[in-house]
Amino acid sequence: MTKAKRLYVVDDDDEIRTLLKTYLEKHQFTVLTADSGETFLADFKAEQEVDLVILDIMLPGQDGFAVCRSLRTQSQVPVIMLTANSDEMDRIIGLEIGADDYLAKPFNPRELLARIKAILRRMEHSEVVEIAPVAHRFYRFAQFTLDTLSRELHFKDEKESLSGADYNLLMLFLTHPGAVLTREIIAENTRGRDSAPLDRFIDVHVSRLRQRLREDARQPQLIKTIRGQGYILTASVEAISDVRD
Repeated sequence: MTKAKRLYVVDDDDEIRTLLKTYLEKHQFTVLTADSGETFLADFKAEQEVDLVILDIMLPGQDGFAVCRSLRTQSQVPVIMLTANSDEMDRIIGLEIGADDYLAKPFNPRELLARIKAILRRMEHSEVVEIAPVAHRFYRFAQFTLDTLSRELHFKDEKESLSGADYNLLMLFLTHPGAVLTREIIAENTRGRDSAPLDRFIDVHVSRLRQRLREDARQPQLIKTIRGQGYILTASVEAISDVRD
């Protein structure tokens, strides 16, 4: 029997926590809950057997942004952020600090379920690719090396762990060097849904990846914008199966 995926709902609204726990458990998930970021972080540090976190932004004490930042220092577990604020900036900040998706309140639980399943499918696929014997473990480009097993980006003597969203986007570019990737292609392959209302967030996502690659924001050289079309990785890419020289 397949082990049930473990979700963690962090929201100070008792009604929402109860609703989501009941609904998601009916769909064969194991659901843990917390009413504050502090409680969640302490529990996660002790447990860490969580497949996805559903995190409200407006929490007492540490808000969802602070919780997500703290979480990203110890784990790349997928995060869906919930916001009651329709302001675009909340959603952009969430993506910038490493959230994998966002959903504005009020929302239909079926939409949340669909997004959870889409993210978990992508995670399972990436895990299979990483451990497959024929998979490339390392990708070299410019002065960088990406380790697909640890999801660490190496630059000279420095290294940093990538969030799930940043890793997926970088892998998309590395496996399609020299190809123009439209926003629709980026959205479909990294977020699993139509990008029509999300152009701004795709741009922010690419901008965040450029920062990881030490790009000059005014004149990026590795990931260039093709006006009216999308983005292109200009660097040559070397794929290495299992040994980094």
